[in-house]
Amino acid sequence: MHVKKGDKVVVISGKDKGKEGTILEAFPKKERVLVEGVNYVKKHAQPSQDNPQGGILTIEAPIHVSNVMPVDPKSGQPTRVGYEVKDGKKVRIAKKSGEALDK
Repeated sequence: MHVKKGDKVVVISGKDKGKEGTILEAFPKKERVLVEGVNYVKKHAQPSQDNPQGGILTIEAPIHVSNVMPVDPKSGQPTRVGYEVKDGKKVRIAKKSGEALDK
């Protein structure tokens, strides 16, 4: 996958197009990511031990990884991801500025 947990991303398609957020969790096998503040859905919950009231909860749902692009650290715009080998390690770079996306 071209993004990983902790990356700042922009949603490029769907109902939340244009929103920015941080990746909270990645699901590589399902090709989905959970982005902070994006794709809120309503979930009906039965009363339980930790939620005695029950009711309708609003939670974030995962979106497909193809619908997000990482933010360029230099310009703050969405960018594609390239790869370079530096010191024997594969490093992700932003195509727009050439800046490294990995810390």
